[in-house]
Amino acid sequence: MRTLLTICLALLFFGCNTSDDFVPPVNTTTISVEDKTFDEGDIDNTVSLFIKLNTAAPKEVTANIAVIDLSASSGSDYSLPSPIALVFQPGEQEKEIIMTIKGDPNPEGNETFSLSITDVAGASIANGTATITIKNDDGSTTEVTIPETGYTTPDNYPGLTLIWQDEFDAFDDSNWSYETGTGNSGWGNNELQYYREENTSIVEGNLVIEAREESFGGKNYTSSRLVTKNKFDFQYGRVDIRANIPYGQGIWPALWMLGTNISSVSWPACGEIDIMEMVGHQAATTYGTAHWADANGDQASFGNNYSIGSGILNDEFHVFSIEWNSTSIRWFIDDIQFHVLSITDPNLSELKGPQFFIMNVAVGGNWPGSPNGTTVFPQRMIVDYIRVFQ
Repeated sequence: MRTLLTICLALLFFGCNTSDDFVPPVNTTTISVEDKTFDEGDIDNTVSLFIKLNTAAPKEVTANIAVIDLSASSGSDYSLPSPIALVFQPGEQEKEIIMTIKGDPNPEGNETFSLSITDVAGASIANGTATITIKNDDGSTTEVTIPETGYTTPDNYPGLTLIWQDEFDAFDDSNWSYETGTGNSGWGNNELQYYREENTSIVEGNLVIEAREESFGGKNYTSSRLVTKNKFDFQYGRVDIRANIPYGQGIWPALWMLGTNISSVSWPACGEIDIMEMVGHQAATTYGTAHWADANGDQASFGNNYSIGSGILNDEFHVFSIEWNSTSIRWFIDDIQFHVLSITDPNLSELKGPQFFIMNVAVGGNWPGSPNGTTVFPQRMIVDYIRVFQ
């Protein structure tokens, strides 16, 4: 009788907690692994990887770690214990995994593999997968060859004064800053690269921007983007940029300008003047274009292109120029004019304000499309000089 009464009371007390209403307790202990990058080095060296809990383990936590080769190969590029089974005792918060990186003195591309946390008990997974990058630190994967031929322009013109220049004998950070990362929506164009400082170098008095096929920051390609924003801008004049242009499906180099008021009015209201841009599958063709905001605030543009008579732009140096004044913009390649835009219309006032320079090599994006099996990496834009005359 007493047992039956106890059962009835229990049913009465817990009766509202049906299986549909039951909510299991939340596991507040989480486990994570983070992306890491290590220099390769010339000889074997050991480094540490860490698997971490967000707090000291309140009870035993177990997990397995799966290792997945990507461009790096276990045994030849790195070595890790196998299998990797971790046990966090109460009070522990991290576990160290010792990895050996296989040294190699020869230039090569960066290599990657991934770690994945599996079979976790006693915790939930906060960040379960990480990319481990073994960074080539032996220089470029191929030697930079500076073209010996190509068009050149003078350092003075009748009636004009040279007001600013960079001959790239060294990198001058009073002229240039790096814009890094992936930008908003791939810099507004769904581009595929991660911009880094490491992809820029000075070689024999030339600035070299190198686009590479390598994994970094969640992207499969890296490159560089340099700007003179807040360091140099100008309004009207002649610009000469002597450059050797890369090529290949999905490669998108550009030498261009944006209005200095972009931070306050945004694009396209700031105005944009593209001195040179090209898509790598059209290896002999340069484009010159201006962009501005129409009466509705939407992007408007006007451009034209020019194809050289033989070979491709990568064969030698070319000089890409504009002549810009209060009434027009004229575009040239090797002093051949191929495009002109009148800017006397008040609706084109965005093209009359001060602008700063940008130099970059994008990979992929809305216009060129993605690289494919025909695309050769690395690709380089080599800039000999940039000069502004007024």
